[in-house]
Amino acid sequence: MEDLSIKYVNVEKAENLEKHRTEGFSSSKPLVVRRGAPFKISLQLKGRPFNPKTDAVKIKVKLGRLYVTMPVTFSTKVSLSRWSAYMDPESLNLQAPSIFISSPASASVGSYRFQLDLFTQQSKRRYNLGKFILLCNPWCREDTVHIPFEDQREEYVQNDSGLLFMGTTKNLVSRPWSFDQYEPSILETCLNLLQVSPQHQRDRRMDYLNRNNPVYIGRVVSAMINSEDDRGVLKGNWSNNFKEGVHPSTWTGSGDILKQWALSGYRPVKYGQCWVFAAVMCTVMRALGIPCRVVTNYNSAHDTNKNLVIEEYYNEKGEKLNYSKDSIWNFHVWVECWMARQDLGSGMNGWQVLDPTPQERSGGVFCCGPAPVKAIKDQRMDLFYDIPFVYAEVNADVHTVIVSHGRGVGYSKDTERVGSLVCTKAIGLPRLQNITGDYKFIKSPTPSLASRSSTIADDSTLRRASSSKKVLVSLSLEKAPVAGEPIRFTVKVINKQDVAKTMKVCLNAQAKEYNSSPSETFWETHGIMKLAPMEVKVLNQQILPAQYEDVVGDDLINLAVVLEDTVSQELCLASEEFNIASPNLLIQVADENSIGLNKEQTATVTFTNPFSQPVSGVLTVAGAGLIHEKRIFRMAPLPPGLTVEQRITFIPSKVGTKMLQASLTLTNIRSTIRGFKMVSIKRS
Repeated sequence: MEDLSIKYVNVEKAENLEKHRTEGFSSSKPLVVRRGAPFKISLQLKGRPFNPKTDAVKIKVKLGRLYVTMPVTFSTKVSLSRWSAYMDPESLNLQAPSIFISSPASASVGSYRFQLDLFTQQSKRRYNLGKFILLCNPWCREDTVHIPFEDQREEYVQNDSGLLFMGTTKNLVSRPWSFDQYEPSILETCLNLLQVSPQHQRDRRMDYLNRNNPVYIGRVVSAMINSEDDRGVLKGNWSNNFKEGVHPSTWTGSGDILKQWALSGYRPVKYGQCWVFAAVMCTVMRALGIPCRVVTNYNSAHDTNKNLVIEEYYNEKGEKLNYSKDSIWNFHVWVECWMARQDLGSGMNGWQVLDPTPQERSGGVFCCGPAPVKAIKDQRMDLFYDIPFVYAEVNADVHTVIVSHGRGVGYSKDTERVGSLVCTKAIGLPRLQNITGDYKFIKSPTPSLASRSSTIADDSTLRRASSSKKVLVSLSLEKAPVAGEPIRFTVKVINKQDVAKTMKVCLNAQAKEYNSSPSETFWETHGIMKLAPMEVKVLNQQILPAQYEDVVGDDLINLAVVLEDTVSQELCLASEEFNIASPNLLIQVADENSIGLNKEQTATVTFTNPFSQPVSGVLTVAGAGLIHEKRIFRMAPLPPGLTVEQRITFIPSKVGTKMLQASLTLTNIRSTIRGFKMVSIKRS
């Protein structure tokens, strides 16, 4: 009888992908599985059947030059601390035996090669089985990235779309984003990111060994998303000059960025800002199997001198001045990843802050974290990594100084503004989840449209030497400003003394980006106010759309009022920073309750011009698992108040809930209008 040999090997892709919850990676050529769980291969033999008494099989798996060889046994007891392989004696088909290969829950993430050695009494034969990709396993209790609830795993690992929160606390903007981890070639690019890293280039063996630890992976990825120290994915640019690349606001998903990076030979993609860095990192971590979510910190402090104080300066006209190296970003975006901190103790397990935006060096490299959220709240500055920096981002005080003729003439302190809201996307819902209480002990509810105010010479808010005069001024928006409508606000002035006063009033509005000081004034007004003893006066003001549309666009507005007592020359200030809410694109899908896989569907995108002038632009429609290539349409000038519709067709290629998103970049106003629709795809 002809000796035993193997005709072919079936890696049972469909069965393994389903059991390992990696069906989304079906386009990947290698099999994609998770550590800490067995996967199955089946052998089709030729010649005689397999004889368990005289024949033997060994499996060898290799990661770079690291390898482990394991005998194939007949014991189905799997150790989660070492590699093993077995045949199940109860279901053994001697002509087509199946082998189960099990990795430890602490195996390194990466692209493995594996081979099979078949021993008979007559011969030894070796068969190369190709590659498989091994990911972290948040479903496995022994894995250090295990997260306890299924809805968390669905949201933070499997979901390939989400919302990024921007704007201000007074006017939250939720921007749709496609993480794209299941798109063709994206997983391979995420793994290549580890290969391109300086850690791998410096010592490949140690890098492969360390890839068993999500703390290590997080620091590598945090550094590799930016390109300050390496061949990282994105080049940051906050200069407002994007001619050599793509404006950060134009990106709608991670896939285009990662594909461009790989196709360029790993040259940085131009350009990114904080939300782009964070969203791309979220893609990489989810692809590698590490639970990850994008987090926004509103009024985020960058404390360069580490004194937990941010200084802001205004002149007597109400103009905000660029005097300080410290800064407050209206919002800053990072990620949290879920993992055990075996290096710190179980009390620090759970969500960890990782920030790929290059701000400060950590260990000599532009990266940040992982910093346990629990350690930030508990002020454990002694623990790794970068806890003092993140703590300042959510806890610094703001000192505001009014400057006149080169000297400070008014001073106020705000202990509530920084870190006033920390949030992420809610599980399973397209809305915000407030997680501020995870980071800090909250003294009072998060403010909404309530404004900051200051009092002349009231020691609790504004101090001036030997002054006892008291006037209270406050500034408040009538409602959250909306594009195409006037910005209406009120200034309330209270004379708290039995003495009449004459006040100079200066109102000033400046456009600003979320991360920088304001530019020149685009609107101002001033006058004289007379106050009777103990009188309260309210000024109603508005800024018309024609006065702000061309200047502001997607930027923000810094609005300030300064009052000066004409007798004592004492000054007080109230200010607000806010954004203008853009309209949303409306997306409607025909027969949305019966959308089937691989069946053509129709959607309509609708835009109504709210602006005071005609607008034109470029409409882009995309959707991972829905549209293979982005659709781009040009929109002719649309007069104010009119509506335009664009019909598109698409063929869903993946099951599950997918995001269809559209963005309209206007050409004559610096604004991008967005919209999204969640679409549920059923198997046909």
